[in-house]
Amino acid sequence: MPTAASRQPPTVEIVTVDSEQVGQRLDNFLIKHMKGVPKTRLYRALRGGEVRVNGARKKVWYALCHGDRVRLPPLRRASPAAEPRVDASLLEKIPVLFEDAHLLVVDKPAGLAAHGGTGLKYGLIEALRTLRPPAAYLELAHRLDRETSGCLMLAKSRAALLGLQVQFGAPHDLQKGYVALLKGAWQGGAREITIPLAKPKAGNAGNGAARVRQARSIFSPISSVGVGECAFMAIELLTGRMHQARAHAAAIGQPIAGDWRYGDRQFNQLTKQVGLTRLFLHAERLRFRHPINGACTETYAPLPDTLAAVLDNLRAQKLVG
Repeated sequence: MPTAASRQPPTVEIVTVDSEQVGQRLDNFLIKHMKGVPKTRLYRALRGGEVRVNGARKKVWYALCHGDRVRLPPLRRASPAAEPRVDASLLEKIPVLFEDAHLLVVDKPAGLAAHGGTGLKYGLIEALRTLRPPAAYLELAHRLDRETSGCLMLAKSRAALLGLQVQFGAPHDLQKGYVALLKGAWQGGAREITIPLAKPKAGNAGNGAARVRQARSIFSPISSVGVGECAFMAIELLTGRMHQARAHAAAIGQPIAGDWRYGDRQFNQLTKQVGLTRLFLHAERLRFRHPINGACTETYAPLPDTLAAVLDNLRAQKLVG
């Protein structure tokens, strides 16, 4: 039964931006501080002027400054969810590839989402916050699809996060290397794919509104494929769009094995017969400048045994070189 406190209507809050929040987008700030309010409602509040910064309206992408006073409107929130119960053994399945005072890079297993969401009690970020020693700060620096394994970077300080965000927007500063199994034999050598990709606009989920963004990937053959039905490829993402590797592979007619969204059903059945039970996409390598000391840093996540076994089975059947 609701308590008297829980029945009281929400009130306006004024939050002052501190040093750890400087540079954060206004919409992301709201999502974090107004948990339980649907995102569509938050964006409507932003557009309608219910949210104010220093008494003025701001766009969703406004970068917060130290000392800004943000007005949080009196919006009703869902009851706060209980802290997720995470099995401690999960840590053994998330190898640490690199860690210092500012950064953490882990080898994310396939099947574990980067963060919680619809239908998920928790993702990797919530699990790490729960299972690792208490820390003042831990945020995802980028994302991987739930079914993609490999290098995933997290920031342990606000300064590191801001530095990494700059790098993820500058291809010459950061290299993201993946490996994937594609349908069909690859013709020729490395090829750059520059097909633009569409992404739904923030705050407009479900209304079909989308924006087209530039996307660049380089596909390079690893296996020497002659006569065959599969190609083992290296993929370097020069931009970071949602599902970029998967969408680009499908766009050139050679979708990634095990891809239920963009893939080929018949090809997926073929690879399932040789043991593939997941998306064959692995974030093998991250090369970046350390956001604090500027050192060139590289992390490597070995190909999971389950994917290596699929390649062995395909080679045994002479389906891949």
